[in-house]
Amino acid sequence: MCGIVGYTGFQDAYSVVINGLRRLEYRGYDSAGIVLDGQGAFSMAKTKGKVDDLVAVSEEMKGKATVGMGHTRWATHGVPSDRNSHPHLSNNGKIALVHNGIIENYDTIKIMLTEKGFTFQSETDTEVLVNLIQYFMDLNPETDFPSAVRYALNEVYGAYAITVMHDDFPGLLVVGRLGSPLAIGLGENEFFIASDASPFVEFTKEAIYLEEGHMATISMEHGVDIRSIADNARIEPAIQELKFSLEQIEKGGYEHFMLKEIFEQPKSVHDTMRGRLLVDTGIIKMAGIFDHLERFNNAGRIIIIACGTSWHAGLIGEYLIEEFARINVEVEYASEFRYRNPIISEKDVVIAISQSGETADTMAALKLAKERGAFIYGICNVVDSSIARITDAGSYTHAGPEIGVASTKAFTAQLTVLSMIALKLGKHNGTLGNAEFMSLISELDALPNKIEETLENTHEIVKEISKDFVNSQNFLYLGRGYNYPSALEGALKLKEISYIHAEGYPAAEMKHGPIALIDENMPIVIIAPKKGHYDKIVSNVQEIKARKGKVIAVVNKGDVQVSSMSDYVIEIPETSECFSPIIAALPLQLLAYYIAVYRGANVDQPRNLAKSVTVE
Repeated sequence: MCGIVGYTGFQDAYSVVINGLRRLEYRGYDSAGIVLDGQGAFSMAKTKGKVDDLVAVSEEMKGKATVGMGHTRWATHGVPSDRNSHPHLSNNGKIALVHNGIIENYDTIKIMLTEKGFTFQSETDTEVLVNLIQYFMDLNPETDFPSAVRYALNEVYGAYAITVMHDDFPGLLVVGRLGSPLAIGLGENEFFIASDASPFVEFTKEAIYLEEGHMATISMEHGVDIRSIADNARIEPAIQELKFSLEQIEKGGYEHFMLKEIFEQPKSVHDTMRGRLLVDTGIIKMAGIFDHLERFNNAGRIIIIACGTSWHAGLIGEYLIEEFARINVEVEYASEFRYRNPIISEKDVVIAISQSGETADTMAALKLAKERGAFIYGICNVVDSSIARITDAGSYTHAGPEIGVASTKAFTAQLTVLSMIALKLGKHNGTLGNAEFMSLISELDALPNKIEETLENTHEIVKEISKDFVNSQNFLYLGRGYNYPSALEGALKLKEISYIHAEGYPAAEMKHGPIALIDENMPIVIIAPKKGHYDKIVSNVQEIKARKGKVIAVVNKGDVQVSSMSDYVIEIPETSECFSPIIAALPLQLLAYYIAVYRGANVDQPRNLAKSVTVE
């Protein structure tokens, strides 16, 4: 959600910033802007729309500066428009600022500044912050630029990642963060700023991830000077080595990142298990769990908190942990958990699931749980993300960068981690016998090959099926047991990228309301593997067909009964019931993808959505 890119060095700043903004397009945005410091006066361009629209109004800026910054904005305060786009300038035109997040007390500060004679051109909280910095510099002419930024940040509350330039301090960038991520790339005689490392991975493998409540002053002369925003104490930087490559964040010949990431799932699931699942010796080796087994097994309960797709993974995690480890599990929307005054004790274990590791609602819920003494375990995909740093222990999914806004490979990687956790806990506490444990880990180990087989065998079939549903207005997804959350996830994928209304339901609940919607115009996706509640699903299909509904059935190879009653059939390999959501997810992802493509939707950047939701 929103993206920041900054640069100071010897390269053409315009090219670095524009290319960096393109790398951050996956985060979701509705406007873009750029400002350069040509050591004389700022040059700036910004516009509603995409980075291509920004290039169209700014190409003449190319080659004119070696210092600059840019921004892609997802609207919070003020509608998407040219004037609300970032960067924003102070009243005197000397300070430029880009900002991710929300300044919650901006209205109070705006009233104060207005009384002091400041005027505002936009509806944004960001313009208030940049003028607050000018206010502190005007208040005392001896206040230097970084100090004024620090004074201003101590007056605001909310969430932010900012990058600021001052025309009187050429070559200097000041950055700060509270709640929103910010990375500093360390090159040879150059420095990069970005919301994540993807904009500068081609230039350097070294980065500093700015910590909560820290700011940094960056210049060619003095390097990176990190300070505490609260008290100006100097902080020794922790330099990280980047673990991904440029190739991983490019499309690699696929039409969209989403399709590429769907087809990366054999590898991403394998990488998530690599070094952890040792089938030959019957061991699941997960350091984050192994070091805290007793804490998990003695937990009064496990609370899984997440949002969106990660919440669906959490629901399947509840089935897995309760079945195999026999520990009570509750799954909570992070956005609701924080605000309902939940009962949390020191005996509780909280598992947070987040692709980005920066989800604001999840972070807020974690902080509350931590304050009340719960043990915090994180499952996320981004190394050194905010959630990774706040948790007591955790597991990375190792899915690799996921650029498409609609999560695909991160979801199946999360399920893989949750499966290993459940089996590890069950084996340790004796609720899962050795023979069953060995059978299950062998089946888990076989999943990458079955995923590859599924993609190869269903791709063209789903592509053809999708053509018949381009003009549909509503979809219903049904599943039972482990595949009820699969139905929720399938419906979410369709909603996210095709803009077709879709709902997921437990199949048994169909007759408690949704059956009223079924007619010849209603497509119903049924997830019906042989294992589980197959006979009950058969009854559901009969009820649907009696009302002329169009059935798209996801079944195991060789299925006869459900297939014979269905209008469309997608066959997937058979696996253990507990792992079937991983396999079933694949054709549902492809179905959403191709319907969206045929409808002409922007698959990788669906409207109104953002990859990393860093505001509550």
